[in-house]
Amino acid sequence: MHNMKKIILSVFIFIFGFAAATHAQQVNTFLTKQLPEVPGKEIEVITVNYAPGAVDAIHRHDAHAVVYVLEGEVEMQVRGGTLQRLGPGQVFYESPEDVHTVSRNASKTKPAKFVVFLSRMKGHRFSLPFTSFGRERCVSPMETILPKAMSARGGHV
Repeated sequence: MHNMKKIILSVFIFIFGFAAATHAQQVNTFLTKQLPEVPGKEIEVITVNYAPGAVDAIHRHDAHAVVYVLEGEVEMQVRGGTLQRLGPGQVFYESPEDVHTVSRNASKTKPAKFVVFLSRMKGHRFSLPFTSFGRERCVSPMETILPKAMSARGGHV
């Protein structure tokens, strides 16, 4: 029984440590603006600060994304693409269909910072986890609330 507690504690520490390293980032939104010429579309400008050694989980964006590195070095890759190491002044592009398989600070000792310019459908989240079942999609709160309300009232809202 004592060994089982050690194993559970070890697994917990490993998972917690991995989660902390995976999400050791700070995201700040500078601008979100609806595009009047393109109904339903918006642009968003954010900065991402990666702590030394920070790594993102595999994800995708429902957006065209242009990454511009300000400080440090980052490594980026989309599924089917080549791994790119980017420094200050260099850019990286992702389409709405791309799966972002690698996004990390290339340094274990220095932070990295980059700006992301996004063009997307209004209301879509910045980042979606990617599952092996294929492309995830954004779900509005109404899509999850209305079916529950309808079933609770016998099909009538």
